Amino acid sequence: MRTRRLFSFITLVLATLAIAASWAQNEPGQADRNPPPPLQQQDTATPAAPAAPKEPAPPPSVTIIGARDAHGVLGRDVRSSADEDMGHIVDVIVDRAGTVRAAVIDFGGFLGVGSRKIVVDWNALHFGRVTNKSDSITLELTKDQVSAAPEYKEDQPIVVLGASGTLQPLQFGP
Repeated sequence: MRTRRLFSFITLVLATLAIAASWAQNEPGQADRNPPPPLQQQDTATPAAPAAPKEPAPPPSVTIIGARDAHGVLGRDVRSSADEDMGHIVDVIVDRAGTVRAAVIDFGGFLGVGSRKIVVDWNALHFGRVTNKSDSITLELTKDQVSAAPEYKEDQPIVVLGASGTLQPLQFGP
């Protein structure tokens, strides 16, 4: 009788270990979604069903851009069509869809004293000559137009200064 209990106990322990091993092969969190089956005595001669193999994650997409085809814009100097100094780009504003809508330009002042930030429509900027870090971006506005623009302040409505006929309102609603 004692031998029979010991055999039943060992069978129960082996069945528990087999279930735990199959859970460990599943995805993380899989055991939380599917509750374990009730424990029953199993015949030790029956092998456990093999777990389905995990499919590898697809590789990330890769795009190669030539060194002469794309350049960063933050910190770049901005000049008018008349070659006037308009400041430099300090930030880029995107809408909820991730579309670039405007650039924040640090305008005026000297060594950060007396400067202010204004926002210009992205379409008012031209990037034709930006192959070198020393090249500037051209703004389709005059120095007087930019001087008259309201200052950009975080957490307040953004007034975007646009070139003629290209300005569209930013959508902030849900």
